[in-house]
Amino acid sequence: MRELFRTFLQRLVALFRRRQLEHDLDEELRSHLRMAVELNLRKGMSAEDARREALRSFGGVEQTKENYRDQRGLPMIETTLQDLRFGLRMLRRSPGFSALAILCLTLGIGANAAVFSWVEGILFRPYPAVAHQEQLLALTGTARGESGPTGLSWPDLLDLQRSCTLFDSFIVTKIMGTSLSIGDRAEVTTGSIVSANYFDAIGVHPILGRGFEPGEDSGRNAHPVTVISYQLWKGRFKGDPQIIGKTQRLNNVVHTIVGVTPEGFYGTFVGWAMQFWVPASMEENFEAGGYKLEDRGARWIESYVRLKPGVTLSQAQQEISAVAKRLEADYPDTNRGRGIKLWPLWQTPFNNANTLLPTLEIMLAVVVFVLLIACANVGNLLLVRSFARRHEMTVRLAIGAGRGRLLKQLLTEGLILSAFGAAGGLLVAYWCRHALVLLFPARGGVAMHLPGEIDWRVLALSAGVCLLATLLLGLVPAMQTGKIDLAGALKSDSAGVVGGGGRAWVRSGLVVMQVSLSFVLLVGAGLLLQSLQKIRNTSPGFSTRNVLDSAVNLVPAGYDAQRAQSFQDELLQRVKSLPGVESAAFARMTPLSYGSFSSTTIAVDGYQPPPEEQPMVQYNEVGPDYFVTMGIPLVSGREFSRADDEKAALAAVVNETMAAQYWRGKNPIGDRVQVKGRWMQVVGLAKDSKYESVRETSKPFFYVPLRQNFSRGAHLFIRTPLSQVTMATALAREVHAIDGNLALYEVVTLQEQVDRSTSPQQVAVTLVGVLGGLALLLAAIGLYGVMSYAVSQSTRELGLRMALGAGASNLLRLVLARGLALTAGGVLLGASVALGLTRLLGNLLYKVSPRDPLAFGSAFVVMTIAALAACFLPAWRATRTDPARALRE
Repeated sequence: MRELFRTFLQRLVALFRRRQLEHDLDEELRSHLRMAVELNLRKGMSAEDARREALRSFGGVEQTKENYRDQRGLPMIETTLQDLRFGLRMLRRSPGFSALAILCLTLGIGANAAVFSWVEGILFRPYPAVAHQEQLLALTGTARGESGPTGLSWPDLLDLQRSCTLFDSFIVTKIMGTSLSIGDRAEVTTGSIVSANYFDAIGVHPILGRGFEPGEDSGRNAHPVTVISYQLWKGRFKGDPQIIGKTQRLNNVVHTIVGVTPEGFYGTFVGWAMQFWVPASMEENFEAGGYKLEDRGARWIESYVRLKPGVTLSQAQQEISAVAKRLEADYPDTNRGRGIKLWPLWQTPFNNANTLLPTLEIMLAVVVFVLLIACANVGNLLLVRSFARRHEMTVRLAIGAGRGRLLKQLLTEGLILSAFGAAGGLLVAYWCRHALVLLFPARGGVAMHLPGEIDWRVLALSAGVCLLATLLLGLVPAMQTGKIDLAGALKSDSAGVVGGGGRAWVRSGLVVMQVSLSFVLLVGAGLLLQSLQKIRNTSPGFSTRNVLDSAVNLVPAGYDAQRAQSFQDELLQRVKSLPGVESAAFARMTPLSYGSFSSTTIAVDGYQPPPEEQPMVQYNEVGPDYFVTMGIPLVSGREFSRADDEKAALAAVVNETMAAQYWRGKNPIGDRVQVKGRWMQVVGLAKDSKYESVRETSKPFFYVPLRQNFSRGAHLFIRTPLSQVTMATALAREVHAIDGNLALYEVVTLQEQVDRSTSPQQVAVTLVGVLGGLALLLAAIGLYGVMSYAVSQSTRELGLRMALGAGASNLLRLVLARGLALTAGGVLLGASVALGLTRLLGNLLYKVSPRDPLAFGSAFVVMTIAALAACFLPAWRATRTDPARALRE
């Protein structure tokens, strides 16, 4: 073994001393020849005869050198280097071909690498600077009768921490927002309510100051401290090195800054970059609904767990489900019918990972299609080029080169192309790694944060794609090279436009594949576009035109509840008196916004829930004229008035689904519903509308008077035909007339709110449309290349046809028919594939069948137009053939 290793090292060193070794070899051979010549001269030979005899007895000098080179070096590496040098020379000799091939591969590999980076940075490792993300799992509650996850209560979480043994830590992180300054416009920023162990549990250590200490997440408003982000420290505080110990008002409460996080840490929420963190003890200051840390029924927490090393998801789920069962038995009033579920990071249900998961799944399939189309396109280019090199290959075979050697050379050339394509693709992916956020509109002036991550895993996948492309590219011409007939290879044969010979089926097959894959992508884009149009054109149950939404957050300005009520009353009166305003109303939540509605357990007179069910319903706190302003019809009863204040009897308006479920279709007007231990009388029955998503099915929902459940952070809705800009100016003027220090949030129409809520569908349509257009362009280039080559190789046939009387129109139809025949084959194949694959779009489609004929018909029309455009120029060139010249050649 030692001897073999020494031999290998000697051969490896020889690769880097080739010039010196060649010189030594020449000197040694010349020395041997001189000695042989001298010996022959001593035998009495003439000088000429002595040299001839010496050369004859010595043997072939070049053969001897080759044998010696094989013994001293590593032939495989040397031949590979030769192939690389030769391949680079061949690419340099054909710059147009090389540029087009590398561009196609750059687009194909770049699209794959970009999507890989999004998947890595959004789904699998979404939190830069967080240690061991593979051990993190999302934690949510579940409820019987509800399809989606729910939050957790703080007391339940404490019980889980005490009872579970398979977890290193339980981590609370709940997104919220605040205004950092008061001025002409509100400076909105995002932050998180976290448990005291947050920074230690995720392995993030502040670069200045400290994280939170044990116990700072307990007590009612007991610990007004905050840790700020590096970005906030650099931007708002100008990188002040003495920042620790200084204060910042957050929701009008003075917080002491105790730490600054490292650069590149954005929190643990997909979609928004956190700018500050406060301990859970300050929850009441940022969350509506009062103090919740002692309320087991208040389910507001979004959290993660970190598994101990070696613990699997199934083991952890079994333990946590057992604890949830015990909590259900110990606290039936709040936990009946409730469980707890663990989720992998890429399925996290309370952030944008869950929102973008269907889109990214589709993107993975789409970019594979684009890569295959790009490889087929380059394969066709290489195939055409290999026919131009048939004479070269024939000569190399004739002088002794093996077919395996030629195969290796062609694979090496494919590797060079795919390596350049991979380099360009990674550059494209690097440029596009943050591009996804550009497709999402900012909310409240805050842009989303959806960075891609290009790490070693993305690089490894891209390298795998590069190797796949190499095989696909190198094997196409290699298959044709393996069929070279030395006897007839030097004979010139032309491929007919119609027949094409035996080798034309490979080129045609690649074009058919490109057309079929492009057709599938066009169908998918058509389906998603129709779905988006239906979503945005479907009535959400309230008016989307002529209704504006804005807000004035009074909490940061120091308004208490009484002063806030007075401000809202005066502002409402001023707004209603503005010319063009038809009605106006306040409400705590805007439908289809990112924030969450309040939810509570209920009891209904006369309704007995099943033993395992605990009815829980969402609700909104709304002011007088809310329903008429929003355009939500009342089926019966009345809406709230100014008389429904804190002194009046508690009232509620329920929707039709709630009435059907809990009153069995009976008119609930006058009946009672118990909410948080208080009985309310139903005074109105409203039509169903959409609350959290346009795609949601009808669900129970009710409304309560804002004055009876007051919120200082209510939204203002205005029904007016005036323009958005005009109303925003007037509204800002009225706000400043009341209090010059207050700032107005953005003014948006409810249609804009609907559009924002459908951003994931818009992203899917945009991405599939862009990549589908790219695939269509590549397919058209491939079809053009095949038809152009067929025409150039068929000049003799075309000249003969013209000599026999064929006119220009006949040749035009002949070439176009050939191109359309290939297109038809691709469309038929693509249609059959699309019928099976479009069912995977189910999560993104809304009221559109995966087999929608309009989508298939539109894709067929677009594909046909592209095929005609690609074939027209070669067909026109065919009509310009000179018969006399073609027959002479």
